[in-house]
Amino acid sequence: MISIHPTNTPTTSSSILEVSELCVTFQVRGTEAVRAVDGVSFTVRPGETLGVVGESGSGKSVTSLAILGLLPKRGVKVSGSIRLDGKELLDAPEKELQAIRGRRAAMVFQDPMTSLNPVLTIGRQITEVLLRHKVCTMADAPQRAADLLDRVGIPEPRRRLGNYPHQLSGGMRQRVMIAMALACEPAVLIADEPTTALDVTIQAQVLELLKELVAGSDTALVLITHDLGVVAGMCNRVHVMYNGRIVESGERHVLFAHPRHHYTRGLLGSVPRLDMVGSALTPIPGSPRDTIAWSEGCSFAPRCGAVTETCLGAAPSLEPTEEGCLVRCVNPATHEQSLWGGR
Repeated sequence: MISIHPTNTPTTSSSILEVSELCVTFQVRGTEAVRAVDGVSFTVRPGETLGVVGESGSGKSVTSLAILGLLPKRGVKVSGSIRLDGKELLDAPEKELQAIRGRRAAMVFQDPMTSLNPVLTIGRQITEVLLRHKVCTMADAPQRAADLLDRVGIPEPRRRLGNYPHQLSGGMRQRVMIAMALACEPAVLIADEPTTALDVTIQAQVLELLKELVAGSDTALVLITHDLGVVAGMCNRVHVMYNGRIVESGERHVLFAHPRHHYTRGLLGSVPRLDMVGSALTPIPGSPRDTIAWSEGCSFAPRCGAVTETCLGAAPSLEPTEEGCLVRCVNPATHEQSLWGGR
């Protein structure tokens, strides 16, 4: 069951991160170009937690990598605008991006085992961040690193500095990743599926840790996930992505109470509910590969149960709803339609 609890509200109305018409296209010589992100625009304010949800392949992670300039240069074309603190990052030189990564914007990656260097100790990897951005001196770095590990709940932090990643559990490795990301107190923290491959108990601990670390600060958290329960408990606003585009966007309570896009309703209808024990789930038909190009209409049309001829014309645009959200659909659901597929 998805539960909704109060979360922090943004401390200011001005945006710290502004993404406008971001497009990312992959192309290998001799093959057709694939647009993984197609005109994505959003803003994030200090102290806000923004949720980005969608199935695998919807463009969530590619968007986050593009923001930090971590996509490969060869075979990838990135266009649009990405502004941090009002400064354009898309055309910024690599040296400038290196000064920003970790300092003003940091990221917690999906798999800490592959993100951490297996041949360097935990202490070496954390102190490298501190020294690279001149947060402290070399003499003070070990104590600062130990304080960071203690802050994220790792016991015996001084001893853990000498451990290698393989000597830690999955949950502890993820905590190390969070400690590294928070080492320089960034203005924007991007968490890309931070609970992947963790058991349920550790997932809850990691999410609670993220919530506590962001609470009371001006750090903006962009939480990328496919778990709607996580979004319901942590985020202020939600963007739902499908095939590279945002198909629905709005304040969390409103969007969950009155989802208008049929994809959003399908995601919510696929969530197990305690009051529906023994009943069959209502999955979204087909697979994420069952799409059409946005230039030919709504990309979700092949999987949508409410598709009409109008859906297969021009690509729909994001339009405001009476609830104050935005929806990319020419035939949005009404409040009278059952969210749970008539169960």
